[in-house]
Amino acid sequence: MSNLEPSKTVRIGGASGYWGDSQEAPRQLVMKGNVDYLVFDYLAEVTMSILVRAKQKDPEAGYAKDFIGLVMKPLISEIKTRGIKVVVNAGGVNVAACAAALAKVASDAGVSLNIGTVEGDNLTDRIEELRGQDVTEMFSGKAMPEKMISANAYLGAFPIAAALDAGAEVVITGRCVDSAVTLGPLIHEFGWSADDYDKLASGSLAGHILECGAQATGGNFTDWKDTVGGWDDMGYPIAVCRADGSFAITKPDETGGIVSKFSVGEQILYEIGDPSAYVMPDAICDFSDVTLTETKKDWLEITGVKGGAPTATYKVSGTYMDGYRSTASTVITGFDAVQKGEAFSAALIKRTRRLFMERNLGDYRDTATHIIGAQTLWGGNADQMAPMAREIITQIDVRHDERSALELFSKETTGVGLSMTTGRCSAGAAGRPKITPVVAQFAFLIDKNDVQTDVFVNDKNIGFEMPVPETFGEIRQQVSNRDGKPPEVNEELVDVPLISLAVARSGDKGNNANVGVIARSEAYLPWIKESASEDRVKEWFAHVIEGDVTRFDLPGMGAVNFLLTDCLGGGGTSTLHLDNLAKTYAQQLLALPIKVPSSLAKSLT
Repeated sequence: MSNLEPSKTVRIGGASGYWGDSQEAPRQLVMKGNVDYLVFDYLAEVTMSILVRAKQKDPEAGYAKDFIGLVMKPLISEIKTRGIKVVVNAGGVNVAACAAALAKVASDAGVSLNIGTVEGDNLTDRIEELRGQDVTEMFSGKAMPEKMISANAYLGAFPIAAALDAGAEVVITGRCVDSAVTLGPLIHEFGWSADDYDKLASGSLAGHILECGAQATGGNFTDWKDTVGGWDDMGYPIAVCRADGSFAITKPDETGGIVSKFSVGEQILYEIGDPSAYVMPDAICDFSDVTLTETKKDWLEITGVKGGAPTATYKVSGTYMDGYRSTASTVITGFDAVQKGEAFSAALIKRTRRLFMERNLGDYRDTATHIIGAQTLWGGNADQMAPMAREIITQIDVRHDERSALELFSKETTGVGLSMTTGRCSAGAAGRPKITPVVAQFAFLIDKNDVQTDVFVNDKNIGFEMPVPETFGEIRQQVSNRDGKPPEVNEELVDVPLISLAVARSGDKGNNANVGVIARSEAYLPWIKESASEDRVKEWFAHVIEGDVTRFDLPGMGAVNFLLTDCLGGGGTSTLHLDNLAKTYAQQLLALPIKVPSSLAKSLT
């Protein structure tokens, strides 16, 4: 461990929120951020399925190659000179190949670099063993599918800290929780133990904020007009962390974006469920009483994070082959465009179903028609203008167990060009729709004692042993909402859209979604909660939701979080929903009418 003084801080820059994030982010943080660490998150659940397919085609693939070619190759000398350490989950499903590629880049650049790797998350070779243990899906309880092709445990931060302790300058992991790439350096720098639950939870929150890059600094922000002037040079987030667990969020000077309680608050609420029981491998985190304080421009202090003992299990993300999918799109314009689009889709699906039957191919597993340009995402909440759109894209998504069936579908989408609707032209790339295999997710739990984690530095096993806390915790049952009725008023109540009272952000977790809502003023929160009840939100999303809605309170932030279950048609690569990741749900909820006193409504205009 390093011997930093208690007053010292560690600056960690969040350089990537997903595989494909801007290659300018790490350059900006290296050159302008004065950072001690550069951390990257590449591995969304969908990304893992892409990497699995890549390794099936090429045994030397299966990792995020952008990290090697677009980040380390051009920046390796600058990173080394400045003494910046790098932690990244770019290893995907082939950590060793990623490390070997980095070693070659370092050698070619004449840079001496200690490369650490964390392995043990990949349980693919144990799939049949786990099947014999009657492993079931952690949400649905379904048995393990036959066509499993991968299984990776979400590891925590202590192996990363161990690699840094052993002298690693770059640490490459496979599947770990997104926040671990931030928490690992903090454990290393401050010597936190496995029982420092509040500090581990705070470091996890810092990582949760950094893990999506510029989303914390005004990207994908409700109040987009506050940041639009800087979109061309968005600043990326920096966590300034202290030994007591407190930290601040900032960004490089003279960059675009904003650091505020709303921009960072939206990211805190992103993709969480119960904020009082956010389960990480190293602690169960409680964000419900977190406070956000703007102390100066683009500087936000964050305190009040609590933590408890972690569970005795890791979450495992497995993938399996689950048939095929294809998407056909066409532009339709002119009179009755919406009706023509709907009729075209219905006729094409009817025609291909008949052809399937004649060839004994069986029916589609699922079909979906999206009339893009006519508020297709809004379901029953679309306004009266939706049917009147004069230019739309008809997108037809289909799934089938047989590739040959979708090959027929693909041919017929162009084969009916002269026999169906008028006012039609191509949308996107020319040619027939592509057919892709569906790699679906199967998530389950595994005892931590059944996962062996190995840490290497320069290919040497350092003999890591996972620290064990004094006790393990359990996931608590969802708690009921706290009370908070609005005050009695002697005036008329009128409707205003939620966006007048709050900001919001939404995201996915498997087949579930969440929408986090932060009141613009504490005084607005009771009115929001009165109108945005669980039943009302479920009704608002009736066009997608098949499960339930649960509302949780975050009084420290003046916020609420809505968890929507079974609303993404299977989620990830499996769904045929137009919004497969719930990214638009917040914008939809912000249109929800909220009843407020007429005097308050007038003050908002």
